[in-house]
Amino acid sequence: MTIAVFLVTLFGTLSLGVPVAFALMFCGIVLMFYMDIFNTQIVAQQMISGANTFTLLAIPFFLLAGELMNAGGLSKRIVNFAIACVGHIRGGLGIVAIFAAVIMASLSGSAAADSAALAAILIPMMREAGYNVPRSAGLMAAGGVIAPVIPPSIAFIIFGVAANVSITGLFMGGIVPGLMMALSLTAMWMFVARKEDVKTLPRQSGQVRLRASVAAIWALIMPIIILGGIRFGVFTPTEAAVIAAAYAMFVGLVVYRELRVAQLYAVFISAAKTTSVVLFLVASALVTSWLITRANIPAEVGDIIQPLIDRPQLLMLVIVLLVLVVGTVLDLAPTILILSPVLMPLVREAGIDPVYFGVVFVMTTCIGLITPPVGVVLNVVSGVSRVPLGQVIVGVAPFLIAQVVVLALLVAFPQIVLVPLDFLR
Repeated sequence: MTIAVFLVTLFGTLSLGVPVAFALMFCGIVLMFYMDIFNTQIVAQQMISGANTFTLLAIPFFLLAGELMNAGGLSKRIVNFAIACVGHIRGGLGIVAIFAAVIMASLSGSAAADSAALAAILIPMMREAGYNVPRSAGLMAAGGVIAPVIPPSIAFIIFGVAANVSITGLFMGGIVPGLMMALSLTAMWMFVARKEDVKTLPRQSGQVRLRASVAAIWALIMPIIILGGIRFGVFTPTEAAVIAAAYAMFVGLVVYRELRVAQLYAVFISAAKTTSVVLFLVASALVTSWLITRANIPAEVGDIIQPLIDRPQLLMLVIVLLVLVVGTVLDLAPTILILSPVLMPLVREAGIDPVYFGVVFVMTTCIGLITPPVGVVLNVVSGVSRVPLGQVIVGVAPFLIAQVVVLALLVAFPQIVLVPLDFLR
């Protein structure tokens, strides 16, 4: 009965258009009334203690780093570097988008920000070159969702806090799946775009490529600093976020000189607004998470799927299908915050590696970002590229299939994540 109260309240409020954070808070209050433990102080205390976590400080700093990258010219130089390297290949601008998406993913960890930056720079170029614009917009969206899988990842930070899993381990575990996502997009793009009659960019000389590489070098060494520092224990993921923001500010102000001191206020305000939304959502969800545990909902769910506990691979498949369905109507962070407290006890009982589960879980939620009807990244790309949402949904379909194939491989062969993870961590 507790599960029914939880689900009816949550999805009932969401269907009425209540913002997710307030829906989660209301859901928690209803559970408190149902269990006869309602106390306003508990709500306030859980919200404050939930947000008062050192690890969560990484979120505002990574968001700030992304804003500084865009304002300071790092994102633009990454795209120019990709164009110089692979822009001359047939269908090369699509490969540029994927190449640039991987590099930018290793800097910001935000799917929406990366997709917006890619679409703003590349869609006008692809439109002029004669590419299928809706398909190109779909590629930008699919490339953008690599960002929460390749470290540093805001999604991994949220999952690590909510599920009590090593964030460093999650970062290391996301590298190979993220690269696989990029390779699958490249293969699908080459397949669907093979017959398009488009203009190809001229092959750049070695001198031009060298200039593009030198111009982008400050941006390209940033992920090496961040991941290398985390891997070798020089700093924690939270400290890495601060270093990323400081580095992006230094490069934008001093090296590239595209970021002016007068712009910093607007950049900080933009990052602060996004941060306030994310952290309020986290705080609200952790109230519900505490009550989920108090109401013993994981045990009730465990009783339902008990036959799967002894079959970890089948359990993973069921969880992935569940998360894919939930991801069609919920954004990435709410999906993580709602489901991870319910599923983690079952995952641990089944003997599934928590880091492996976290990587697959987050990747599945990322796919939800390009799945209608919500599809947050689809809406972002649609707005930036000025392509109707319905056309973007059609355009993203083949790339969505490619991402699901990679997800199926990870479920079928956990060693794809576990073997590199054992080497890296």
